[in-house]
Amino acid sequence: MPREVTVGLHATIVAVTGAEPRVLTVSGGADDGAPALPFGPLDPDRHRTLELGLRAWVRGQTGKDLAHVEQLYTFGDRDRGGAADERARVIAVAYLALVRERHLAAGHPAAWQAVYRFLPWEDRRGGEPALLRDRIRPALDAWIAAAPAGAARRERRGRADITFGSGAAPWDAERVLDRYELLYEAGLVAEARRGGGPGDGGAASDPAGFGAPLALDHRRILATALGRLRGKLKYRPLVFELLPEAFTLLQLQRTVETLAGVRLHKQNFRRLVERGALVEGTGRVEPATGGRPAKLFRFRREVQHERPAPGVGLPGLPVADS
Repeated sequence: MPREVTVGLHATIVAVTGAEPRVLTVSGGADDGAPALPFGPLDPDRHRTLELGLRAWVRGQTGKDLAHVEQLYTFGDRDRGGAADERARVIAVAYLALVRERHLAAGHPAAWQAVYRFLPWEDRRGGEPALLRDRIRPALDAWIAAAPAGAARRERRGRADITFGSGAAPWDAERVLDRYELLYEAGLVAEARRGGGPGDGGAASDPAGFGAPLALDHRRILATALGRLRGKLKYRPLVFELLPEAFTLLQLQRTVETLAGVRLHKQNFRRLVERGALVEGTGRVEPATGGRPAKLFRFRREVQHERPAPGVGLPGLPVADS
């Protein structure tokens, strides 16, 4: 019997609050109680476009009206729903929205949650996370050793080195989805155990502690969104959509670090911002800095018409700075 095909609309809504990336989730997304990204099916009769359908679902589930959204990716894997109805094939169209966090209206099953709660190995602002060093790398070594000797084992070792920056390969901040997919294949995330996935009999007997799960394949969608955001920092001024109208250069740097998951060299970052003419002074200062009043700046929107790729970028090697 042919499978029924439906289109699902999914929203990854990201904010940065208190130097932490946050994502808007809703409850009731899965039988195991895992939170979900706001989502719902496309209603061809009610929704004139995919984006209007997405906005309607987000408004109904969170009470929030989105400003700018952009299409992120389309997911069409046959078993993307885990133990979902085998007769149904769901094509997931994912969107990305950047907002400033606001208090959520009462009566909606929505909450802001830390992005790195779901992808903890991606936060390297304090150096390599203990989770990655003490649990993920040893578990991946066991997964590699479990492969037949020869080409299969070498292929696993190469993938682990490239995606997690071990061996001679450096850490690539944009490979967020690759890292999640590898952990899924190795059975190191809870989602791999749903519906007899590839995690059964995998490297870890218990995937608990390898980040909190999301409903369905929503953690995969979140990983895709974070990787896309990190890549776009280089050529689009999207970081300013997450900042207030007036901000200090330290606020700007911390917001970029928050998304990138690394610390940046303070002076190199400021030279890059100034050279790119991305900001301009407001003539005001922020007194509540705990020291010398800091100058306030605003995004210079004219830069978008002056050159095709006005991104902030990630200057030099990440370092811990004061």
